[in-house]
Amino acid sequence: METSVTFPGLAAIVPSARRLVRGVLADSPRAGDMELIASELVSNAIRHTPSGDPGGEFTVTVRTGPDWARVEVSDTGSGEWHPDPDGGSPDDEYGRGLAIIAAVARRGWSEPPRVTLRREVCTAAAGARTEHEFFTRLAQAGVQVRHRHSTVHPRQVTGYAVSFPRHTTKDGEPSWYGGGKLAADLTLPKLRSRWADPHTRDPLAGSAALPSHATRAVLRTTVAEAAGQATGEADFFARLRACGLLVRERYSDLNPGQVTGYAVTLPCCTGPDGAPRWYGGGRLHDRLTLPRLRNAWAQPHRTAEHRGTPRFTNPECAQIYRHAARQAAAATEHLRRCTAGDPDHGADAAWATADALHATAKALHSPRLRCAAAGYDRAARAPYGRIPRQSQPGNQLRTAARLLAMTGAGPGDLTGQVGLLVANLMELADAVAALRQAQAHAAQAAAAREAAEHLHAALTQPRSRRPNFGQAQTRPDRGSTSPGRAQADFPVPLAEALQTATQDAANRRSRLRTRQPPTRARPAR
Repeated sequence: METSVTFPGLAAIVPSARRLVRGVLADSPRAGDMELIASELVSNAIRHTPSGDPGGEFTVTVRTGPDWARVEVSDTGSGEWHPDPDGGSPDDEYGRGLAIIAAVARRGWSEPPRVTLRREVCTAAAGARTEHEFFTRLAQAGVQVRHRHSTVHPRQVTGYAVSFPRHTTKDGEPSWYGGGKLAADLTLPKLRSRWADPHTRDPLAGSAALPSHATRAVLRTTVAEAAGQATGEADFFARLRACGLLVRERYSDLNPGQVTGYAVTLPCCTGPDGAPRWYGGGRLHDRLTLPRLRNAWAQPHRTAEHRGTPRFTNPECAQIYRHAARQAAAATEHLRRCTAGDPDHGADAAWATADALHATAKALHSPRLRCAAAGYDRAARAPYGRIPRQSQPGNQLRTAARLLAMTGAGPGDLTGQVGLLVANLMELADAVAALRQAQAHAAQAAAAREAAEHLHAALTQPRSRRPNFGQAQTRPDRGSTSPGRAQADFPVPLAEALQTATQDAANRRSRLRTRQPPTRARPAR
């Protein structure tokens, strides 16, 4: 609906324009905000354009939709804007109208939608193993996705755009942002380059150092998700292979063409003799055997049977968090060696650090870690959106990020493991700052140092202010004693983890200094 009224350019007419907006938006919970916006726009039109001259006029237009509203003020100005070159004084009583409009119009958004969309895309890309999983994660986050198809091959997806349902244009259409508009390295071709190792095509190529129990948990979760999305046996095996798993089908001895079971493994999961270490469906979980899956696919009302399969137990989560902390420490060592030698060789590890930060923030639901990941993004990207050559430390960090995205916060208390991981990520951000400083990239170095400060704040703040940090939060008992509350706020496992991480970091730095050669040998006198 659209309502448009023309008013004379008089200062006394401003209340009439406010009443117009308030009347049109009487049923809207944000009628007061829109009334304030109209008042500022009308005041600017009268004061700064010929609409305020004798005989001048302006038009107020209010457009509304199912879940949006737009206020426009048309004046008789020249269309030129000459801002104050001095920026104004803090004591001035004018000059803040446009800032007020920008703040009030965005009320309800904690940040600009473009910033939120960029973070959601980065988080989905960090935790995805395949392109399909990337778009699935975006949909689960409440992000609308629109695919762009090739004009030569209509079924080929060449790009994408994202939007929020409630972020619309004046016509009520979604405001779409392409991947390249969010960031230079978020286009679909560049995202595809990070989802699999170019040699093995394995999205979990860096998980070879995982303990056997954690490997089994990863396989169990992947198989359960594929079984839930599949419509039949052939689709199930195709989804497993698309996720990067090796699949071996077991055939009947009496009927050689009949499949009676299956086994899966990761390409990097091998035994002492180098042969793949296979895990049958029944070994992963009794609900993942092929006969039980066939029964679930044949009966639609039983398709949710596999959803009762446990994802990760607390010991398995602890192993994965310790594995991610080890990979962060290894990447830190790699970056410090590159800083002392060839800084360009550390570009891929610096880029992959962003994935680790986004995945950790998403898994732990920590606002501090989210700020660290957002602040670090600038330090991660190479100039002009270039994609660095993949390296083993970078692939291991990306694999750790995907494992963290699969694991989540865990069902129990993981304070010690989470504290160690965040402390190692803080050391990693410091190493990236030193690398960027050696490359003479001052802005990127500052962004990495800012991320390290956020990580340090996440570790040092009281635990009662850290929601969902390593375990499910419960409301403390108000009748508890002060020593009990202090013990809950500052747990011993986190302090021990921080002390161990700090000592390990100091030892690594001392070993690195002893390995560095002298800068220049002076001639003997």
